[in-house]
Amino acid sequence: MNYLFIINNGPYGDERPYNALRLAMNLAKREGIHVRLFLMGDGVQCAVACQDTPQGYYNVALMLQSIVRRGEVAT
Repeated sequence: MNYLFIINNGPYGDERPYNALRLAMNLAKREGIHVRLFLMGDGVQCAVACQDTPQGYYNVALMLQSIVRRGEVAT
């Protein structure tokens, strides 16, 4: 089964990118599931390395790295 996630919100303005990445991470761990992420607009900021993560937030760049090991990311 194939899944495509399109993220177009910045990493730390609301919870949409975090929730999309969390779901994608869990799906990517399953057998027979292929996950793709497409980052566009402000969503490209999710892929910036060495981000200053605001207090109380997860580092979405690290979340993205775990998905990249199992799936695909396009910007």
